[in-house]
Amino acid sequence: MHIRVSAPANGNDLPVILMAHGFAKSMRDYAPLVDYWTAHGFVVVQPTFLDSATLGLAPDDPGTPDIWKHRVADMQLVLDHLDQIEDTVPQLKGRIDRTRIAAVGHSCGGQTVGMLLGARVIGTDGTIGEDMSDPRIKVGILLSTTDLGSEFLTPFASEHFAFMTPSFAEMITPALVFAGDKDDSPLSTRRPDWFTDVYKLSPGATALVTLFGGEHLVGGITGYGVRDTTDESPARVAAVQELSTAYLRSAFYNDDASWADAMQAFLAAARRVEWGQTQARCQVTSRPDLMRVTDGGNNR
Repeated sequence: MHIRVSAPANGNDLPVILMAHGFAKSMRDYAPLVDYWTAHGFVVVQPTFLDSATLGLAPDDPGTPDIWKHRVADMQLVLDHLDQIEDTVPQLKGRIDRTRIAAVGHSCGGQTVGMLLGARVIGTDGTIGEDMSDPRIKVGILLSTTDLGSEFLTPFASEHFAFMTPSFAEMITPALVFAGDKDDSPLSTRRPDWFTDVYKLSPGATALVTLFGGEHLVGGITGYGVRDTTDESPARVAAVQELSTAYLRSAFYNDDASWADAMQAFLAAARRVEWGQTQARCQVTSRPDLMRVTDGGNNR
């Protein structure tokens, strides 16, 4: 497995973000987010999954139907080898805080992260699949995450992505959800509200950010000047950068008001230009227990 590690030049006790790319993307993508996170004190680890276009796996490869499982296993494999990663990356050894690990995923990567946070896959017989959650991951961020399947999938998606039948009732690890209100997916028969199911149905998802005019690449989060961005917007990218960073800081550090401050600033800007809104199950200042994580492993 190939991974990319990005880290601040200075600082110790650095929290870790494990980034799961979308279908066909790779460790080389999401530079606008990775650069911002590292500039604000996070170590970012990006594995390349088997579905990456850079690997050229044939669609009829026998392992293709189980790639979603391999994605989750690869994320856990990275966590299993943090020692080796620290030893290999120059000047990183001893600077990682293993008690503060987050997972972030976009699109198909959002489903990968959702599984690590506790979501399950519903089998064709209606049974709830195995628990693939990982307690080492204390908080998550889900960007344009595929949601309820079954009757909501298009025939193509039902045939090729049968695993897109999640149950979010078991997803109890704190998470922030981003969705664009113009994200019309070819995989679903529903409107863009499909991408908000995880917030509505997961007890762990504490906040939803809806970006007006946002499509699947949320203004261009996958790279600088990438050609597949259909809703290019530096403002939307900046919103994801700032809100995701603030959410993680408030989740990881006691008495950190970054998330509450960022929500207020975002809503003030959104009212002026009418391009976004946030919903939250709680006020962070009054009910921090709903999203706070602790060194002792109690993530509620």
